[in-house]
Amino acid sequence: MSAGTERSVLAVVGLSKEARLAAGPGVVVVGAGGDPHRLRAALARQAPGAVRAVISFGIAGGLDPALLPGDVVVATGVRSDGERWDADPGIVACLRDRLERSGLRITAADLAGVDAAVLAVADKSALRGRTGAAAVDMESHVAAGFARAHGLPFAALRVVCDPADRALPAFVASALKPNGDPDILAVLRALVRRRASPGDLMRLARDSGAAFRSLRRARACLGAGLGVLSSAGPRA
Repeated sequence: MSAGTERSVLAVVGLSKEARLAAGPGVVVVGAGGDPHRLRAALARQAPGAVRAVISFGIAGGLDPALLPGDVVVATGVRSDGERWDADPGIVACLRDRLERSGLRITAADLAGVDAAVLAVADKSALRGRTGAAAVDMESHVAAGFARAHGLPFAALRVVCDPADRALPAFVASALKPNGDPDILAVLRALVRRRASPGDLMRLARDSGAAFRSLRRARACLGAGLGVLSSAGPRA
């Protein structure tokens, strides 16, 4: 077996639940609990020579009003702070081909990457206007920057959780532990302090449930290496 085929796909995630879904043969998972700064530090500790390709994997906030919770975005690129990183066309084509049998709604479009959660509907709309992106997350731009810095193929697969016309309660920005697990105490504090309502939690649970059902179905279609190994050729 050549050195190229021994390399793994590096899956970049934010949540522990995403990490568990991404894990499998040919995949190494790196996550940082929704903190882009911590994620950059975690990626800096990775050995690029052991990586075959980089894929951002998980859920995202909707920016395109046509997208619903559970819709899948296969990224054509990532936009952040006026910069754009291209996704590898071969990987994009392979992901779309593998997902055809999933029965999911698939969109190929750009993602937006941000360092702080986008919660308000007006802020989502403004970000859509600036970038034209279909969805937003807090890991894809970091993953894309790491891939470019080391000459690695990059891709992203993200599933819409909260749609463009739905705001997220403010507590969401601080409701994760560093390992990506939900911080239940933070959620309870938000309820007690009336920073969130039971209705907010119910809507978020419904949307995230739809998103993770789709992410699980997509993952089952991708197989070993998240569907990336067969499309990412060896890199020197």
